[in-house]
Amino acid sequence: MRIDIATLFPEMCEAVLSESIIGRARRKGSIEMYCHNIRDYTLDKQKRVDDYPYSGGHGMILQAQPIYLCCKAIEAQQQVKPHVAFLTAGGKTFTQQRARELAQLPSLTLVCGHYEGIDERVIEALADEEISIGDYVLTGGELAALVVADSVCRLCPGVLSSPEGYEEESHYSGLLEYPQYSRPEEWNGRRVPEILLSGHHANIAKWRHEQALERTRTRRPDLYEKYEEKSMAKIDK
Repeated sequence: MRIDIATLFPEMCEAVLSESIIGRARRKGSIEMYCHNIRDYTLDKQKRVDDYPYSGGHGMILQAQPIYLCCKAIEAQQQVKPHVAFLTAGGKTFTQQRARELAQLPSLTLVCGHYEGIDERVIEALADEEISIGDYVLTGGELAALVVADSVCRLCPGVLSSPEGYEEESHYSGLLEYPQYSRPEEWNGRRVPEILLSGHHANIAKWRHEQALERTRTRRPDLYEKYEEKSMAKIDK
């Protein structure tokens, strides 16, 4: 899979994407990731990419043309047309399910907003979708793009050592993940649950599932309700 990020701060994105699991996956060729400076595509001699909004308002707006030219340059580098997602506060909330769907694509371009927003016309011209990572506002779309890129990339073949690395995690199955423990067996008077020391794999799996159900029911009743509805639908079939 290939992911491109169109941003005013490519160094910021590269610093994150070059480290840890994603960085290793890039170096061994499991995924392709590129960061592009929108400012390189402005037609303005002063390298400006923003201007005042029509009819007034607070702050500056990212202009359409530099973003358009940047995305078209990214597209020209590939044999397939990338799926283009703009990171905006008004986008559809990003979920694990959407990450799984995006991970199936051959190419994804993430466009980072900044300042007070993006000229709506370039969103209308290019966007296949708009994505929000939550009901709050950031100073720019870079952090949001990095969240999406990380979430999508780790689902791609060869990034994690095995599918179990994400299949048992929170949200993948619709439930929150069960509690985890490591050595020592006792820490500050708190012991690892005896079932995890038993070596009985079936009983451990049952315990973990029960813990995941209970944790989801108490912490995220909205997710628990959806999980129950899906389970009932499967039974009805």
